Amino acid sequence: MSESTISRRTLLRTAASAAAFAMMPARVFSAAQGQAPSEKLNIAGIGIGGMGQVNLANLTTENIVALCDVDPNYAANVFSTYPGARAWTDYREMLEKQKDIDAVVIATPDHTHAVIAMAAIQAGKHVYLQKPLTHDIYEARALAKAARQAKVITQMGIQGHSEEGVRLICEWLADGAIGEVREVDVWCNDSYYPWGHAGWSPASCERPKDTPPLPSGMNWDLWIGPAPFRPYHPGYHPQAWRAWWDFGSGWMADRGAHQIDPAFWALKLGLPISVEATALGQTDETHAIAAIVTFRFPSRGSLPPVKLTWYEGVRAPRPEELEQGRMMGDSDGGALFKGTKGMLMCGVYGNSPRLIPESRMAEYRRPEKTIPRVDGGHEQDWVRACKEGRPAGADFEYSAVLTEICLLGVIAKRMNARLEWDAGNMQVSNLPDANKYVRLPYREGWSL
Repeated sequence: MSESTISRRTLLRTAASAAAFAMMPARVFSAAQGQAPSEKLNIAGIGIGGMGQVNLANLTTENIVALCDVDPNYAANVFSTYPGARAWTDYREMLEKQKDIDAVVIATPDHTHAVIAMAAIQAGKHVYLQKPLTHDIYEARALAKAARQAKVITQMGIQGHSEEGVRLICEWLADGAIGEVREVDVWCNDSYYPWGHAGWSPASCERPKDTPPLPSGMNWDLWIGPAPFRPYHPGYHPQAWRAWWDFGSGWMADRGAHQIDPAFWALKLGLPISVEATALGQTDETHAIAAIVTFRFPSRGSLPPVKLTWYEGVRAPRPEELEQGRMMGDSDGGALFKGTKGMLMCGVYGNSPRLIPESRMAEYRRPEKTIPRVDGGHEQDWVRACKEGRPAGADFEYSAVLTEICLLGVIAKRMNARLEWDAGNMQVSNLPDANKYVRLPYREGWSL
């Protein structure tokens, strides 16, 4: 990214913040004036049976006024937890008819993120949207633009972004703790293999051929949304959808959004110029069993080029400097920053950062904490941003670029090839066939 691009993005963020302040609803305007907020946000949850219920539990400081889910049985316990909230099946009907909603939390499958978030933005609602932001790159850019124009406050659900660990990483690297960083390894030990998720795993990567009855009260057509239609099957809903390309984005975008974030923030990465992947066991229907994806980022001002390697379903090479018997990262994965003066290692969400070897950590004189800390977690950062009229930490301006990085990794995996990315024209320049994944087609009747 050029200096002019960075300056323009900074200017846009500042302008959006000022404009959001000007349009704040009366109930929260006092906070934007520096006074204690006198009232609470009215929040609606869309897609509440899974991670959505966790997000809502972290937002009970506010008014939960509406709940929406296409499967009332799967989400039954959440509906009963908030008996005062109006219940809906169709988010479009909710946004049209319930006028007291200030903000929405969206935790549906990846393939419906963009259409639901866009509808909420166009209705003037603040949006908290689970990761990955979108299912394709075009959607990510479209959401960032729409949020900017609508002057709403947004946040992507990467909770580690609001934690202490990622801030320490940013501060230590800026302090020169390990010198100049030109290489980062990020690894995720887990896999969906055999092509399933926590609740159900198919015996193979082929589409289910049986057609079990639809759960009572479920709107399957709305669950499918803009994706190609296929009959209901528990191999897709409620928990195995991430393994299927039509609905999810595999580990690269699921966990990559969390795990690449510390490097993206600390090293000011921007977008890569190339991505290369080697993937094992994937099909046109389902994600890979294991993969290695290499991103190359250009120099950024005074910062040098960076090679970032994502290891999926396998650990990154163990550095000699790491003491024997000591865990590399944490049980689920981690990241290793390689500098000219040493290394820094952390867990999956940037947690527990340490210089290695431990003797280097012991002698390191830590710098002062300069990045503001977040009280109460990621959802509360968004709540305060809504009330104060400022950008949240992982707003769509920020998270759309992070998501684009992950989705480029998805495309490289699907092509099993090296891609050269022309960010200005939003296209793969060396392999035209890969561009079919940059903007995925929508089912008839759906549009962004």
